[in-house]
Amino acid sequence: MKLLDVVALLEPIPEQHLLRGQVGTVVEALDPGYVEVEFLVGDDYVTLAVAEDRLMPLHYAPNKSIRAA
Repeated sequence: MKLLDVVALLEPIPEQHLLRGQVGTVVEALDPGYVEVEFLVGDDYVTLAVAEDRLMPLHYAPNKSIRAA
């Protein structure tokens, strides 16, 4: 994973009030296999080290079959 990738948690981290599927942004590459991810929880930002195998990268590609009216 690389800096500014958008990711989702594959499992909850209850001690940080993070749910499975919670979306965050990679803000730093750490040791091999770990990244620092920033999550928004309520009105607060939570930043923590997460193993890459606990994250799913999210991708966005515009649907070119949908045209503006």
